[in-house]
Amino acid sequence: MPRSRFALPVLLALPGLALAVAGLFHPHHLTYATSERWWTLHVPGLLVFPLVGLALAHLVRGRRDAVAWVVRLTAYAYATFYSALDVISGIGAGYVTHELGPGAARPEAVSLMFRIGTDLGRVGEYALLACVVVLAVDQVVRLGVRALPGLLLVPGAWLVHVGHIFAPQGVAGTALLGVATGWLAWVAATRGAVPTHRTTRRRDATQSG
Repeated sequence: MPRSRFALPVLLALPGLALAVAGLFHPHHLTYATSERWWTLHVPGLLVFPLVGLALAHLVRGRRDAVAWVVRLTAYAYATFYSALDVISGIGAGYVTHELGPGAARPEAVSLMFRIGTDLGRVGEYALLACVVVLAVDQVVRLGVRALPGLLLVPGAWLVHVGHIFAPQGVAGTALLGVATGWLAWVAATRGAVPTHRTTRRRDATQSG
């Protein structure tokens, strides 16, 4: 099997897996002591979160049907709204908390940042859930039983909804998103290399004719 068939699945799996690794180091609570790690982790996250949506959208590349457009639009909605959460509640709230210094009480402004960040992130989470449900079903219908592990996209997105990238739920969720995306890309890339019962019968009939 050419290396290129492995390269794309690995590339598409990387965003989710990278977020899973980052989640292992993400503090569970924002305090002055955790604030520097909190906001600095979210800076590279600003680059990686949208790539999860891009990887999902790539699985329907070249298609113009309604399902493909639903996947693209929901992946885009996830990427934009979840990036807003990253910027506001991650970078913004973390940076402000750090700059306030040790012992400072959290001002109402920081709480308001979390409120709007959470609301925007929730839109992104629901968009991600819609995206993976539609995509997972579509891929199983198109690719067959080999695509069944791709259904792990759904619990992956749900765990992100429940736990962001916090361990353990968020780490497991982003890892599942990465692995399932890579798996579906691999199944699509190797589809022609593994003859199905139907294609074998067709080939035999052609040869006998």
